Amino acid sequence: MTYSDAIAYLDAHANYEKTGRIESPTTERMQTIVSAMGDPQFAYPVIHVTGTNGKGSTSQMITRLLMAHGLTVGTYTSPHLERPNERMSRDSEMISDEEFGEQIAAVADLEMLTGVRPSYFETTTAAAFRWFADLAVDVAVVEVGVLGRWDATNVCNAQVAVITNIGMDHNEFAGPTKGHIAAEKAGIIKPGSAVVVGETDPELVAYFAAAGGASMLLRGEDFDVLENSLALGGRMVDLRTPTTIYTEVFVPLHGRHQGDNAIVALTAVEAFFAAPIADDVVREGFSNVRMPGRFEVLGHQPLVIVDGAHNPPGADSCAQVFFDDFDPAGSRILVTGCLRGRDPKEMLSALRADEFTTVYTCTAPTPRGLPSSEMAAAARALGCDQVIECDTVEQACDRAVRAAQSDDAVLITGSLYIVGSARPYLRKIL
Repeated sequence: MTYSDAIAYLDAHANYEKTGRIESPTTERMQTIVSAMGDPQFAYPVIHVTGTNGKGSTSQMITRLLMAHGLTVGTYTSPHLERPNERMSRDSEMISDEEFGEQIAAVADLEMLTGVRPSYFETTTAAAFRWFADLAVDVAVVEVGVLGRWDATNVCNAQVAVITNIGMDHNEFAGPTKGHIAAEKAGIIKPGSAVVVGETDPELVAYFAAAGGASMLLRGEDFDVLENSLALGGRMVDLRTPTTIYTEVFVPLHGRHQGDNAIVALTAVEAFFAAPIADDVVREGFSNVRMPGRFEVLGHQPLVIVDGAHNPPGADSCAQVFFDDFDPAGSRILVTGCLRGRDPKEMLSALRADEFTTVYTCTAPTPRGLPSSEMAAAARALGCDQVIECDTVEQACDRAVRAAQSDDAVLITGSLYIVGSARPYLRKIL
């Protein structure tokens, strides 16, 4: 199967990221698929990561820390920004087109054999598990797609189960309370799992304590961030793990919340080794972390930033970083759009859209995209002074960047579909 054949095969299968629907949430289809493969997900230890926000950054930090320790690391994340290859990587190098085609073909062959028609996400998940086994990775870092208990990734046995935090998201599948969401995310915890919990609400922590892991480490009790200050290009943090205090560690990602992700990641790696991590390994690992599309600076004069803030808690963090850490001297220009199912006024309020000089709205390039006109109406209702509707992400980016002066700042944020379309276009025009 060629790469283009693989893409066509995936596009012909049910895709929650495009439809917002999951038919009969269950791991039964995945169990059948991986069983027919010989259960490749059991060929290596797994660090399994879930949480409402921060799981992508935390997964990348864990990966880099393990690599700095000398291990070969397979990493599976979702969704992708520009190409599906981004979901699978070996030592932070994404899978090649040829290998991607081979692994998707292997899953496609099983559709005939088993009679199971997997979804897009189930197909890429099974392909990743198989690829990691073929590579004989030392460890896999696996990011949950949605919630946890019935997520396609949950056919693995987590040696370390990581919960970054709990917020209100995916309420179409779990809710109406954070407790319901916590219970679903606790589903990744297995009897042998070392559990690392970044959430600090005692009522929510109780769900993870009741899940039956082998051990549990809690933020605020067993580990924490002692200092978290702004630094050029990121954050400077002091981190306390259950064994060690690491001082003045540079994390090259923007936002106070990245300090929170860093301590969760470091504690997870300590739990994996059941030992402290050497100071030089910690510094090397964090210094190499990169997160495309997460408060990523693509241009200067004007400052141009993209950030995939796809839910209200993420939007709130995005606004905090933009206004507090960057504090642009000139005009503040916002380009944004979200998916249907989100409350656009809630998203815009979290982004502090009324504090921007101009708001450009656009429709995310997916059937789930909220029409630009609806986003614009919500912006006007919020009290935004100047709101400009654009049909496409590219048009909105073009108009915003061309209108900006050298000391202005342009923030492109919202759905990851917005960011995924903006990045390649901005690389052309900046």
